[in-house]
Amino acid sequence: MLASRMRADEKRLLDAFERRGAHCEYVDSRASWSLLHAQRPPWRIVLNREIGHARALYAARALEAAGATVVNSAAATEVCGDKWQTSVALRRAGLPTPRTALALTPEAALDALEEIGYPAVVKPLVGSWGRLVTLLPDRRTAETVMEYIAALPAPQSHIVYVQELIAKPDRDIRMIVVGGEVLGATYRRGTQWRTNVARGATTEAFTPSPGMAELAVMAAKTVAADIAGVDLIESDDGEVVVLEVNHGVEFSGFQRAMGDRVDVADRIVEHLMTRSESCCE
Repeated sequence: MLASRMRADEKRLLDAFERRGAHCEYVDSRASWSLLHAQRPPWRIVLNREIGHARALYAARALEAAGATVVNSAAATEVCGDKWQTSVALRRAGLPTPRTALALTPEAALDALEEIGYPAVVKPLVGSWGRLVTLLPDRRTAETVMEYIAALPAPQSHIVYVQELIAKPDRDIRMIVVGGEVLGATYRRGTQWRTNVARGATTEAFTPSPGMAELAVMAAKTVAADIAGVDLIESDDGEVVVLEVNHGVEFSGFQRAMGDRVDVADRIVEHLMTRSESCCE
């Protein structure tokens, strides 16, 4: 298991490996390096739990280049870690998503927003926990935000991802998919318009409809993620759309809400053991 931070999720995973009598070696990604043309790593399969997107992506690429099986794969990590690539993949698969645009400059983003309409949101291409996701209620606010974005030093920061704001209840939906199977679903409720657990949202387990479950499985399959946190939103008119797919899903809040209905860590370990057997045949 590759990770730079030993959070509650990683501890649960190590406990699950121990309960199943499976050996798991923890590797700190901050001290990890790969030699091109080196022999295959000593691990059958690597669970990539690196929290930083760039490090997770290049770790997966390096390990796969050396012949290791990585979960999630470099391809899945690349797509899921970039909101535009995720939106493109979901759209190509015909899955319902919010109206989205990519502008190559902050000035062009203002034109894109006129097409999408207000209210809208602007999001960083790479990021999590709802950080730097900004509500744009009108053109005046958008102009102020775009002026700030234009002053950022990194060139990639000037590429603007904008999306319509879906009118929704005080909640969104998180579903975890492992090996093509939905483990469960939770509502995430919050007083803010961003209902991220990292921003104080509470979680509540519920039984998803067959349509929701199918949508989550298709979303995970579309981005080729073995393990995925799929976020859905219900609009006021009852439509359910896919917001994003997370490749390094955090599941502590989800697990608390689910209780003894499912052991997420154990199901992940079970899947990894199955993958390990198949890749060594």
